[in-house]
Amino acid sequence: MKSKYAVLALILAVVGCMSTAFAQVKYTFEAVNYPDDTFTQLLGINNGGAIAGYHGASTNKGFTYSLSSKTFTNENYPNSAQTQVIGINGQGPFKTSGFYITQGGATIGFTDVAGKFTSVAFPGMPFNQLLSQNNVGQAAGYFSTAADGSAPDHAYVYDEIGGVFEEFFIPNSSGGAQATGINNSGEVCGFFVDSKAINHGWVRMGGDFVILNYPDSTGTQALGLNNENQVVGSYTDAAGNSHGFVYNTSAKTWQEVNDPNGSDSTIVNGINDKGQLVGFYGMTASSQTTSFGFVATPQTE
Repeated sequence: MKSKYAVLALILAVVGCMSTAFAQVKYTFEAVNYPDDTFTQLLGINNGGAIAGYHGASTNKGFTYSLSSKTFTNENYPNSAQTQVIGINGQGPFKTSGFYITQGGATIGFTDVAGKFTSVAFPGMPFNQLLSQNNVGQAAGYFSTAADGSAPDHAYVYDEIGGVFEEFFIPNSSGGAQATGINNSGEVCGFFVDSKAINHGWVRMGGDFVILNYPDSTGTQALGLNNENQVVGSYTDAAGNSHGFVYNTSAKTWQEVNDPNGSDSTIVNGINDKGQLVGFYGMTASSQTTSFGFVATPQTE
């Protein structure tokens, strides 16, 4: 792997809460859970209905899932102790990305095309995760300077063709930052943590860097985006409950999205160009050992 990297200092072009108008899209929810497991998280979806995710609360095991055939395919980095599959693109054979944990406890990013795995790590950094994948050979993720991931995160985009890392320096992100989504135009989203340990979503589109704070929330994380001006993620309300959202960057509108079975614990982690959402619910402050996956499909008139 080539040890090149570029540095990008982001300038805040637009800041703060956007319009509170809602798009009022109605969704049909479908449960997707790995067989015989009470912990499943769906993290990315492409336009063909291929989904990336993992299962297992104590030992993470990666998979892809076909929405059309309703079948799971296990995907784990060879000889790893744990694997999460998070990003998935739309080309065939599609490429996935995520991270694995070695038998020795190191966390390393990876890409995978048809079973050919490639490790990805920011030069000199011991902790890496890739969280998204586009169709033009780019992945988004982050690194930590601490081997256990305890130091503040640093967001980056990895150009797989040139082997170049583009690090994002985000103002007021003393608590760290992650790049969680990248689309085919190279637009990126993520979140950062400020000096008061508050999460703020962000998106870089068309050269502008915009902070995303869901109205009246106590914290916001942008976790994915598509090629149709939509960003998804989660926010925390005053009671400490989590809710999914879809944000339209053109109309500057927000819509809350909750799985009916998890109205106080929903996370929306991915969206494709058809507006289909994937995510999970069930993880709360009191329980981190159950999680249930869902696909939400926009209803047509």
